[in-house]
Amino acid sequence: MNADLPIEIDCQAVCDKLRAGTGLVLVDCREEDEHALASIAGAILLPMSQLASRFEELAPYRDREIAIHCHHGGRSLKVALWLRGQGFLKAQSMSGGIDQWAKQIDARVPRY
Repeated sequence: MNADLPIEIDCQAVCDKLRAGTGLVLVDCREEDEHALASIAGAILLPMSQLASRFEELAPYRDREIAIHCHHGGRSLKVALWLRGQGFLKAQSMSGGIDQWAKQIDARVPRY
């Protein structure tokens, strides 16, 4: 059931789930300097470079849907795949990253 979730989720679906209060957890896997430039309200910052040492911080969300985003979607895809290997079967990468979010969902989010 859970493993049937596609590895990627689009920005609109993430936005819809957040607005609907489905319990979706949004994780930003970019670095702190990138997060300082642009961010999505409510996202948990967990840089990919710190993932192996800090992923247990996500343990309370192991059974919830988790959408991971980065700048364009490359790092978040790697993180989602890695998290699935650690038992986070509902981890998904937000395709297009925060750049697509800024273009499609919230133009107030700076593009860089």
